[in-house]
Amino acid sequence: MRDFIKSAKFKILLAFIAFLTGIMIYSITRGGYSVGGESFINTITKPLRYVSNSLAVKVENTADKIYNAEEYYNENKYLKEQINDLKKQLADYDNLKAEVEQLRKFAVIKEEHPDDEFSVPAEVLGYTVNDPFRSFTIDRGSDDGIEPYCPVITADGLVGITIEVSAEVSVVRTILSPDLSVSAVGADSNAEYGVIEGTVLTAEDGNTKMTHLSVDNKLEEGDLILTAGNSGLFPKGYSIGTVKSKGFEKNGLSACAEIEPCCDIARLSDVVVITNFRGKQGQEEETTETVEGTSEE
Repeated sequence: MRDFIKSAKFKILLAFIAFLTGIMIYSITRGGYSVGGESFINTITKPLRYVSNSLAVKVENTADKIYNAEEYYNENKYLKEQINDLKKQLADYDNLKAEVEQLRKFAVIKEEHPDDEFSVPAEVLGYTVNDPFRSFTIDRGSDDGIEPYCPVITADGLVGITIEVSAEVSVVRTILSPDLSVSAVGADSNAEYGVIEGTVLTAEDGNTKMTHLSVDNKLEEGDLILTAGNSGLFPKGYSIGTVKSKGFEKNGLSACAEIEPCCDIARLSDVVVITNFRGKQGQEEETTETVEGTSEE
């Protein structure tokens, strides 16, 4: 025993105990107060208690997950179903809101053109594949009072004309097509008359073209273009688009203008067909004369 006390191991052990004791005394007396034996023990064992409590919490949480796994799974599944239902309700609300807004715009058009008759709103079923002029099919036909060569509009203005009509669906040729001609006029006081006829080049940008303009026309960029309504295929006063740029035909005898349609022809969802309007009485004669090109010129 005496040898052990004199040994280097005992001296190292004493030094280590003295070091730990010093640290504990410093920690206890750092705040300027002293504590009793019980507090001294609590201070020494505090780190151990903190670690044991942490381990106990982790073990408890792990055990809870294991024993209640099925309950948590069912609860999670139920919450996911609730979230999906809420998402569906939100989507339905957004669709209903858009539909109400569209109907509101159509109601404004009806107020502006009280003598015209309209179909119920028609849904765009799809666009014709590989058609650069964006012809499309709608879910309304002869059962809804629609006939061939009825103007088709959105709440923003003219988009085309029906060319093929069955009982339940119709095909619409758009104003981007060179096979459709529409008499048009500038909306401002310096009215300029011309003809809307699409081209392959303008259709690539989603635009159409106004031809047969006088070389000294007063049209300016941004001017609104309306239907002239002087034949019988199209009513008067519906927006077609705005002037994007001006130029001259290759022959130099007339001017032309690129027209940006009043709506994005390639992204239509709902349209309305004008089934009757003032001046339509001459439509049969006009249609016979221009059926090949669907022309209103």
